[in-house]
Amino acid sequence: MSDTPAVVTRFAPSPTGHLHIGGARTAIFCWLLSRHFGGRFLLRIEDTDIERSKQEYTDSILASMRWLGLDWDGDPIYQRQRFAIYDQYIDRLLAAGHAYWCECTPEEVEAMREKARAQGQKPRYDGRCRCRNLGPGPGRVVRLKAPLEGAVAFDDIVKGHVVFEATELDDMILRRADGAPTYNFAVVVDDLSMGITHVIRGDDHVNNTPRQVLIYWALGAKLPVFGHVPMILGADRQKLSKRHGAKAVIEYEKDGLLPEALVNYLVRLGWSHGDQELFSIKELVDFFDGANLNSAPAAFDPEKLLWVNAQHLRSAAVGDLQPRVMPFLAEAGVPGEDKELVLRCIPLVQPRANSLLEMAEQLRPLLTRAAHLAYDEAAVAKALSDEGKGYVRELRERLAGLPAFDREAVHACIHGYVEEKGIKFKALGPPLRVALLGLTGGPDLADVMAALGREEVLARLDRALAM
Repeated sequence: MSDTPAVVTRFAPSPTGHLHIGGARTAIFCWLLSRHFGGRFLLRIEDTDIERSKQEYTDSILASMRWLGLDWDGDPIYQRQRFAIYDQYIDRLLAAGHAYWCECTPEEVEAMREKARAQGQKPRYDGRCRCRNLGPGPGRVVRLKAPLEGAVAFDDIVKGHVVFEATELDDMILRRADGAPTYNFAVVVDDLSMGITHVIRGDDHVNNTPRQVLIYWALGAKLPVFGHVPMILGADRQKLSKRHGAKAVIEYEKDGLLPEALVNYLVRLGWSHGDQELFSIKELVDFFDGANLNSAPAAFDPEKLLWVNAQHLRSAAVGDLQPRVMPFLAEAGVPGEDKELVLRCIPLVQPRANSLLEMAEQLRPLLTRAAHLAYDEAAVAKALSDEGKGYVRELRERLAGLPAFDREAVHACIHGYVEEKGIKFKALGPPLRVALLGLTGGPDLADVMAALGREEVLARLDRALAM
């Protein structure tokens, strides 16, 4: 594929629901392939199912793709606006003798299929209108004149050489009685007219592909490169669902995942580059050339996804995380108006948070001012004894008199006090931490105090000592 002069891919969701991870992975594969080769990535909304298609789902799909960073070229293409184009292609096939009008009713077609089943044959339309030279009329459909013998074959970059016997296929409907195109016909016309060179999709479409190949042949058109990737399964190897922890993309955004982490994880659920697990978006674009797509289905693991997200959080620049965590601070009611304080505190929680949601919650005791800081009653009762308060009170006076209040100065002050008193750090650490943060556990105390600044540190210690 490296010598391909132009690569044009597409993602074609139906707006009958939110974008889920299976569809998102397909979109990512198509986007990466086009970007790797400097080609084009097109977006097509397959909205011919008027009853189930909703604008809110279209908006949600577009928003999810923007959040994932999957920018598309040109405007989205809507199938509902392309019926005149489909009619032109129908006319071409009818004129060339590759399609014909059929007046058989659905009930008659079902009777044909029942008869075939009873005879141990594949249920199919028997082609009785094939040579009747019918024209358009009420209730009539247009069918493709499929070959009666031979095989339909195509090469797949995931599955290899795929062959279907012609006897497995019948004269499929291309245009319904109401004038609407069928799915397989619309897909081929769209892909042809959009110049699609590579079709990557889930392997639940494999059975559609020979039918689409027949339409390409009838139109005298070159086949695109096909790639059918296995479906994502749950840990029990069953079809993926919410019970496996899978969610719509929009929910992962609300849960505080980084889009680049979700992209990284989903790509690795069907593709590999040696043993590398973590990738930047640039690395994915550089490496993804359509090879090394897995032929076996992968299992979705929510814990692995969270781990991947945590690694991306650890390596992210603080300046990049600050605007990303702000909406989560606001949602959780955590003060975030002091952006400089937020920037100083993010590195304190960055090694511990697995998501932006967790990061916002871990920032709460750091960003809440002394007067409003919440204290854990059990921690106060255990740590802030008379002895503990005594240590905190004496250290407070030393901190107040420091010429400089940076990490090094605070660290030296704490350890100088411990050595002078002849106590172990664990005698001072817990009461000092509870006095500063209202709870046990958390970042290095010298880092905390340097980030908060002298005035806020003394205010917190004074409030704790007055409790």
